Amino acid sequence: MLLAVRPYAADGHALLHLPGVPSINGVRSDGLEGFARTFLLAAFRLAGADGVDPHDFAGWYAAGLAAGTDPANPARWPAFAECNQAKVEAASIALALNETRPWIWDRLDGRIRQQVLDWLAPMVGDAMPGNNWIWFQGVTEAFARTTGGKWSQQDLDHIITMTDDWYAGEGWYSDGLAGGEQRNFDHYNGWAMHLYPLWFCRILGAAAPTGLLDRYRARLHRFLEDQRYMIGGNGSPLIQGRSLTYRHAALAPLWTGALFDATPLAPGETRAIASRTLDHFTDHGAFDAQGLLTLGWHRPHRGILQVYSGPASPYWASKGFIGLALPPDHPVWTHEARQLPLGQGDFTRTLTAPGWLLSGTSADGVVRIVNHGGDHSDPARLHADDPCYARFAYSTHTAPETPGDPTAQPSACSEADPTDNAVVLVDKPGRASHRRPATRVSMNGATAVSRSRAHWPTDTTWDPFGGPDTHYALGPWITVGSALRGSIEVRAVRIDPAADDSDAAEHTLRIGGWALPVAPGSLSDVNDNGRGTARVAGINGLISCVTGVHGLPHHTVVDNTESNALGCVSATPFAESPGPARHGILHVALIHLGGTDPHSLPQVTTGSEGTTLLAEVAWPDGTRDSIELPAPRSGTARG
Repeated sequence: MLLAVRPYAADGHALLHLPGVPSINGVRSDGLEGFARTFLLAAFRLAGADGVDPHDFAGWYAAGLAAGTDPANPARWPAFAECNQAKVEAASIALALNETRPWIWDRLDGRIRQQVLDWLAPMVGDAMPGNNWIWFQGVTEAFARTTGGKWSQQDLDHIITMTDDWYAGEGWYSDGLAGGEQRNFDHYNGWAMHLYPLWFCRILGAAAPTGLLDRYRARLHRFLEDQRYMIGGNGSPLIQGRSLTYRHAALAPLWTGALFDATPLAPGETRAIASRTLDHFTDHGAFDAQGLLTLGWHRPHRGILQVYSGPASPYWASKGFIGLALPPDHPVWTHEARQLPLGQGDFTRTLTAPGWLLSGTSADGVVRIVNHGGDHSDPARLHADDPCYARFAYSTHTAPETPGDPTAQPSACSEADPTDNAVVLVDKPGRASHRRPATRVSMNGATAVSRSRAHWPTDTTWDPFGGPDTHYALGPWITVGSALRGSIEVRAVRIDPAADDSDAAEHTLRIGGWALPVAPGSLSDVNDNGRGTARVAGINGLISCVTGVHGLPHHTVVDNTESNALGCVSATPFAESPGPARHGILHVALIHLGGTDPHSLPQVTTGSEGTTLLAEVAWPDGTRDSIELPAPRSGTARG
């Protein structure tokens, strides 16, 4: 990976101009990103090898440090005031310099060391966005403190306090607050919110606040009790959230746990998971013919990108290689490999902090979550649905439908109608409603319930940093409850009118299942099989089915091209109401994703207790669940 990028170096190695479409931050910022993120990977490699350096990584990156921080160099790195993204890359540079002190920092000329500290200095006192960005400031100031540079105790105290405010319990952080609530849950929980606080303590050493290292270690230990279950049998991380093109970075908390003795995993389990994930991306084409990481998940796919994604962005995969910093005699390398959790049997878990139900099935290796928690949105205002946050379910073997290029203007991805794993009302012009923001109503064992107000975009003004600023037409309340066991989710829906509906028209209810990549030309085989089920057979050997069991007799399959990160052609099964959906009753569908057709389906009976609608689920093994869907509270903005 490191040697493959060298031909694209320019300006004394200060910038790496990898081929591809520039990000919104511009070519110079993208070049700095290439240097910083690959430098981080080189640092882990050097540290684990105790400085043994046959490819002269130390000298190569030292030259880039000198050129990039030289104020007289026309190709110098952008200052923070010129480019916010430079603050992100500064953190990687600070981490890399800390890990390679004996071989790079300690050997730099004093003038160059001062250049580096001068470039980092404006971070002090700078207002940072209220999310993981505060830790870019934290680790750079920590490094500067240990090397005679500028730092601020006020900044560090603020960062520690903010991080505690974002802690959601059970090892989970929200990546900042949305409207004052903890709603931002995705991979950043592990590759930022757990990684940087511990490295902050590592950099400061004895100067770290008393007890802080133990606090962060305990939180990571608890988080890994959940994360170990979120890697599929194929080695894939969960395909959910933003910045998916960082790929291997999902391993960062696993390796950090091993490095800081903050993990419940056996050493052989950590290595087994990391090896499986590395093989997964290597075997599925994450690297191009030149050995460069591409912008996508497997193949190149711009639909899962963000406006800040540039050609070098994927190299934050470097965080997934933290384990290289561990010496060769560390137990993760010497102990016998352990089975992944899925190799030991099926499992179900309830993750209360993010609001997820989780199920893993060993026969097909699939890990799936049902999402009734965070959606990365301010609950005080309506949003268009982000496919990577607003869907009801995500897995390690499927990708959400992401049509269009979200880095373009305007964002076709954000404006697209929700499809897969969505519960929508379709208006007379045929437009599907959006979900965000959704409010968690309850979580109880293997069941969860959330509610949202149906709304439809009416006009959009592009804002590249905040997303589309959109006006909406309002519709009814939609309350959705789920019970998840094995490969099947029971999804129950009630619709209730809102007093201030701007459009009293009746709407068709549509429930979407899992989207799968399919072979071109095979779509005649993916349709309603005549038994009240819409079914898709994917090229990855999986079956996706939707079966309407109450109020959803119509079934169909919709195909798309270039809208899925896992394949050029994809298809999604749906169940629909026969006409305008009735209010105040239950509509129920069974959503299946597995390696075979379901052998037996749960039985669902409906009833009520007062204004609460009930779906009683009897699973084939005798287990029972009850989904309770209460009526919205009248007169409240959020139901």
